[in-house]
Amino acid sequence: MTDLTLLAVPVFSPLCNLAFALRREVFIVEQGVPEEEEHDADDLTATHVVAIVEGAVVATLRILWKPEHAKFGRVAVSRSQRGRKLGARLIRFAIEHAREKGQPRCYLESQSDKTGFYERLGFTSYGEEFMDAGIPHLRMKNY
Repeated sequence: MTDLTLLAVPVFSPLCNLAFALRREVFIVEQGVPEEEEHDADDLTATHVVAIVEGAVVATLRILWKPEHAKFGRVAVSRSQRGRKLGARLIRFAIEHAREKGQPRCYLESQSDKTGFYERLGFTSYGEEFMDAGIPHLRMKNY
């Protein structure tokens, strides 16, 4: 994938708004997450990361800055771009971004059927499975 740009962008910037539209497509339309659960107050303080291919925002995640770790969430890749290792590049970029900001510890809550993806990127699951937005999840960390 030669035409890939990864950027951290501020909330409500034009690129972030395109990321919000992608999240709506993936979480609300595809996965049936209730709209009122998809966006929350954390979006206002998060760092939003976007992946751009051929001028389009095709993947996104957000980083919440906690004292104990950088929490990744709302990881979404457009259906047309899945299977191209774009998600892995997005996560690696976010890990590096967190390190550059002084936070080497990263954490996320993965949908249970996607933990293998994160394990290949160095994350380890722990704790009991729990439900979020009607979807089973596991906590994962890379420290």
